[in-house]
Amino acid sequence: MTLFDPHPEPTPNAALDPTDPFTDPAGLTVPAGAGRREVYTDGACSGNPGPGGWGWVMPDGPWASGAENPSTNQRMEVAAVLHAVRHIEGPIEIISDSTYVVNCFRDRWWAGWEKRGWRNSQKKDVANQDLWKPLVALYKERDVTFRWVKGHAGNHYNDEADRLAVQAARGDGSDAAVMGL
Repeated sequence: MTLFDPHPEPTPNAALDPTDPFTDPAGLTVPAGAGRREVYTDGACSGNPGPGGWGWVMPDGPWASGAENPSTNQRMEVAAVLHAVRHIEGPIEIISDSTYVVNCFRDRWWAGWEKRGWRNSQKKDVANQDLWKPLVALYKERDVTFRWVKGHAGNHYNDEADRLAVQAARGDGSDAAVMGL
């Protein structure tokens, strides 16, 4: 995982599980700002399944990315959101080009999954429960909203989140010097 925060003082977060692959072992969080903060998220996969990457970026500079191999595109979309919600304090708006993610919260799919014991409407196990369950738990505790944005349509920050995810999936990582924000 790569994390860049223009405010270099890390804020320890004892609630993070160092054995969880989507937890930053250094315990870094992005401190809360005034008002709701926008966070753009994206996931990518080279093949489905294949090497996957996720990324999130905030217009004021902080960003993170990471990878998982093998993975799927949908899994990486959820991983990006989970990582962002875990590491950004205060009220946030997740902006994603994934209808899978946005519709889950807009249409409250998660409530039906919980009611049915984490089975979908076809009575099959919900995919990616290891990511959805902690994300839903955080969603219930936090002030998080979701907004859909069309992917690959010229939205600068959505494109940046996509670039981070694709680089992570390729194993290229990300570097603050080439962020270009």
